[in-house]
Amino acid sequence: MATAARMESVDLAGARDTDTIIARLRAGAGPPGEWVRAIGYDERAAGLPDRVRLDTWLPDRPLRLQDRTGGYWILNSAGLAKLGEAPFPPCVECDADGRANGRIRRGDAWLRERIGGSPPSLAALGDRLARWGVTGVTDAGAANGAEEAAILAGAMPQRLTIMGTEALPPGDGYVLGAVKLLLDEDDLPPVATVASRIASARALGRAVAAHCVTLGELLFYLEALAMAGGACPGDRIEHGGMIAASLIADIAAAGLIVVTQPNFIHDRGDRYLEQLDPHELCDLYRLGSLQRGGIEVRAGSDAPYGDANPWIALRAATDRLTRGGRIIGADEAIDRAAALALYQAGPLAVGAAADLILYDWPDDPAALGRVGLTLIGGKIVWQA
Repeated sequence: MATAARMESVDLAGARDTDTIIARLRAGAGPPGEWVRAIGYDERAAGLPDRVRLDTWLPDRPLRLQDRTGGYWILNSAGLAKLGEAPFPPCVECDADGRANGRIRRGDAWLRERIGGSPPSLAALGDRLARWGVTGVTDAGAANGAEEAAILAGAMPQRLTIMGTEALPPGDGYVLGAVKLLLDEDDLPPVATVASRIASARALGRAVAAHCVTLGELLFYLEALAMAGGACPGDRIEHGGMIAASLIADIAAAGLIVVTQPNFIHDRGDRYLEQLDPHELCDLYRLGSLQRGGIEVRAGSDAPYGDANPWIALRAATDRLTRGGRIIGADEAIDRAAALALYQAGPLAVGAAADLILYDWPDDPAALGRVGLTLIGGKIVWQA
């Protein structure tokens, strides 16, 4: 749903100065009183703003702005006024005087409940994914339950897997995936708490998948798994943003799957080159070294925070090029057949559901694939 909402939002990606940000916000503003939803804000433009800063950018419309990581929503004064009266939950940051400063940390569900309104239309997203050759999607929302599942089921032609919580019940129109564990290095719970959640997932016959962007989050997850009795088939490391070479053998021995995002090398690579120490770059979104180490690797987009077009990630998996044309981790590149296999659910077989695409991926290394036909369950859902 966040990816569908992104299609209806003001995109601030690439805006590195306030004049550009203001121009985009004003161009995307609707009638007075209607929310302006902006995503992809890069704090290199003006730090992490508050309501006072946002008031100078767009004072006459309620504004909610999401930072590029998705961790923060930031509201201007007009937006805060539409939320109603305090008290606010801990996710809403306040100044010393107790007044909300506009920053909301990991408060998506609470904010959505306060704002209200209808969920975004998923039809346009389903059509776009079909044009790219996507036959199945996984919703990785860590807090999604039965209410979200009812909205998602059948809303797009793609087959649907939902992670959600251990309380998410089986249902029609979707498959239960691994229980999602959202870990933030700067706000980690007691390791025993996560181990208990893993045990709860085991009791339901479900694997677990932990958000591990940083090395600290990965080490925390490995410790929680050990406390819960070890990894089980289907357990996943989501992202694997930083994986030290010394951990590869341990991850392989545990049988953990790594679901990585090669598209971040393209989308964010130039930023990584600016901010990370050179010795850290070799650990960034590993791919080839994981496969050579015996680890099963899958690929995803992390949309809406990454580009949902899988061909961006496929190309980046083979060339490891940033948007600016620099290489990160040349030894992590894999060939085209191996890259495509990151997205395949299984081999074609007589009698199996015909989820397949016909595509052309030109020999030009810079080219993206072009899809001519997409079938899901034997039904044509897209044809050029």
